[in-house]
Amino acid sequence: MREYFTELFDRRHFIWAGARGEAVTRYANERLGVAWYVLRPVLDAAFYWVIFGVVLQMGLGMDNFVAFIIIGVFMFQPTSRAITSGSSLIRNSKSMIRAFAFPRASLAVSLVLRDLLSSIPAMGVMFIAIVAIPPHEMPSAAWSFFPIILLLQLMLNLGFALLFGWLGSVMPDLSQAMSFASRLLMYASAVIFPIERFIDHPVALGIVQANPLYVVLEMYRTVLIDGAAPAAGDWLELILWAAGLLLVGFTLFWRDEERYGRE
Repeated sequence: MREYFTELFDRRHFIWAGARGEAVTRYANERLGVAWYVLRPVLDAAFYWVIFGVVLQMGLGMDNFVAFIIIGVFMFQPTSRAITSGSSLIRNSKSMIRAFAFPRASLAVSLVLRDLLSSIPAMGVMFIAIVAIPPHEMPSAAWSFFPIILLLQLMLNLGFALLFGWLGSVMPDLSQAMSFASRLLMYASAVIFPIERFIDHPVALGIVQANPLYVVLEMYRTVLIDGAAPAAGDWLELILWAAGLLLVGFTLFWRDEERYGRE
């Protein structure tokens, strides 16, 4: 294991080059290019605000439903992409796996790093939007917690990418169900509406609130909308989820390393 981590570190330039190259070239054939990294979450947030905020009036009684949706959509998508892309990680990388000798976990690290690079402009737009759109959430000292929460979310994303990368290699058809799983996770994470309004049963609500994505988004909203520090229990829960999922995902992924890329 120690040698494996040493190999990962030695290939840090390979990981960075792969992540940066894919982030730049992903929309190279589109007329608007990398602008789609910002336009897609903006369009998604606008669509959900019209449906759930204007048509269904789910924002009644909330101080800032626009910021609620913007934060939910923008910060949910990186984890959603880690899960969906992770499920096809080995299959999409077979040619590279067969051609080169390198620690396969670097593929997952590169995937998460690439998504971070592509999400930075969208995060900037998110901050501008919640400040500019009434009722205007002004920056506060609590916003300094954002990078820490983001770091824990990146650990969570890497754990998901490794876990679903391993699952995708065991069950190749898994990627076909990922769009459904992503939508289910979105509705179960309070991305676009306050889920507490629709679940009265304490056990069911407790299960939903234990969802790590629900915890992440709740902490982001506490920091950016309420201008307060997240509760100690939320910090502990997110740290346990991030560390535990990363440990489990890495162990399973590393255990089957020699099998990847075989016919």
